[in-house]
Amino acid sequence: MDTGSLLAFLALFTLIGVVVFAWVGKRRTEARRNDPAAHRDENKSTLAKDAPDR
Repeated sequence: MDTGSLLAFLALFTLIGVVVFAWVGKRRTEARRNDPAAHRDENKSTLAKDAPDR
């Protein structure tokens, strides 16, 4: 295997990995956005726990 084909294989593998990672993240975000339980106060992020309620 020469350097050119190895580089092409690594680039393609990396691109596929990034696309899969982004797709999984997008699905999780959409699922959380559509989940009514995610909008309750008890499910706030830990960064928002000590923020004052408005």
